Amino acid sequence: MTEASGGRGPVIVLGNEKGGTGKSTSAMHIVVALMRDGYKVASIDLDPHQGTLTRYVENRKAFSEAKGIRLPIPEHHCFSSSDNDSVTAAEAEDKRRLDALVEQLGDVHDYIVIDCPGSDTFLARHALSIADTLITPINDSFIDMDLLAKVGGNPPRVLGPSTYSQIVWEQKVQRASRNRQSIDWIVMRNRLATLDSRNKRNVGDALEKLSERIGYRLMDGFSERVIFRQLFLQGLTVLDLRDEGTDVTLNMSHIAARQEIRNLLDAILGPAPAAPTPAPMRITAPWPPAPGKAQAEPAPPGKKGERRQPADS
Repeated sequence: MTEASGGRGPVIVLGNEKGGTGKSTSAMHIVVALMRDGYKVASIDLDPHQGTLTRYVENRKAFSEAKGIRLPIPEHHCFSSSDNDSVTAAEAEDKRRLDALVEQLGDVHDYIVIDCPGSDTFLARHALSIADTLITPINDSFIDMDLLAKVGGNPPRVLGPSTYSQIVWEQKVQRASRNRQSIDWIVMRNRLATLDSRNKRNVGDALEKLSERIGYRLMDGFSERVIFRQLFLQGLTVLDLRDEGTDVTLNMSHIAARQEIRNLLDAILGPAPAAPTPAPMRITAPWPPAPGKAQAEPAPPGKKGERRQPADS
């Protein structure tokens, strides 16, 4: 089994099909936030070609050694796909190896954070199916909303599902058919403008309405701040800025950014409300249901609200 059960740590997956949404930055901040809360955390980068999360961790190790300071660093793995000539054999091998790695890491870590590539790959889909929590960062604009649904008209309205929403539904169905467990899907509005605007409100309203239809939790993520891009080179997060030796002066913007991280972690760990009930009431694949097709109904979301206790040091 790959789902969280017994002593195996929950799996948090950062996934979408778009680049430039702050996915790897969000993954790194989640990892560090969990570790600073006393949890043992492992991270997996499923995109060795870009390797953004891997470089982030490497930069962090180098900075820590160069400055002689102790920073929490996860056990990190950059996962390379099989080079088998047979696509079927390669996918079977990748699935087996990733499942084995997750089980191995879950035996000794409280949480596993997986950063998926910004494209539709076999490994990305499989990672979604083993996620206990799926976080999908999107830039706060109608242009990027097409990741979730086709939107058009004036005022904007949902015209149909997106390819990515279809993929998530399919993985939810697979998860439910395996063990009657659910995936907690969080859509995170990222790179938010600091000033209020009509467009910002319209995007928020559209995402709220869409959440009721396809069943995700919506939350505000990180505002557009230069500090997030600057810290990558040192492998730092805004949670590290109070540590002696980081050479960054903490200001009010950084404090606000730290609170955004805290809000994200609270949304992940609970207490969390039940995910919105999609309409129609049954999860189907494909979505929405084709006429005359049988519908598969998953189990209701599992009990939430209790954080996993940190492993003894």
